[in-house]
Amino acid sequence: MGTVLTAYGLSEASGIVTMCRRGDDPSVIASTSGRAIPGTEVRVEAPLGSPGEVLVRGFNVMRGYFEDERATAAALTEDGWLRTGDVGVLDASGNLRITDRIKDMFIVGGFNAYPAEIEQLLGLHPDVADVAVIGVPDARLGEVGKAYVVRRPGSVLTGDDLIAWSRREMANYKVPRAVEFVGELPRNAGGKVVKGELRGR
Repeated sequence: MGTVLTAYGLSEASGIVTMCRRGDDPSVIASTSGRAIPGTEVRVEAPLGSPGEVLVRGFNVMRGYFEDERATAAALTEDGWLRTGDVGVLDASGNLRITDRIKDMFIVGGFNAYPAEIEQLLGLHPDVADVAVIGVPDARLGEVGKAYVVRRPGSVLTGDDLIAWSRREMANYKVPRAVEFVGELPRNAGGKVVKGELRGR
């Protein structure tokens, strides 16, 4: 097998923003999307090592959305930074790790909860085959997590069991307060979970 490199990009930045390089340590390639390509700047609106929105500036960034000034104004800052809507973490070497989407994040009692992180933790449970987490309204905390779970065949896992397990494995604000078991998660043609459909249930 040849060399595998990871990268990150989006249409608004002509497809590519960061990329690992040949010679990068395999752990960097496996856990990040690499560093900014030449002519491109990347920053995260958060302290180094903390999650925040990824911003991109460079020759490859679009000038705007066709005939949509409102969307353009929301996406581009006055000094040319593109707000990607992605949540990421930059390390000291400038390697970017994408962790979630801003629109999927929810706030539990003042704490930012990132569904992708919670899904990754729930996916470690031996009876969980697939999982998606969304934020739902809560009278006391503002929002809390709700997990849609596909059980492994033959599993008798209950929602209470999974919540109890979660309390041992993650910070309290990340623990889903509700669990709904489903036969499968709704996915688009690209294989991504359609969270809008889950929110509409």
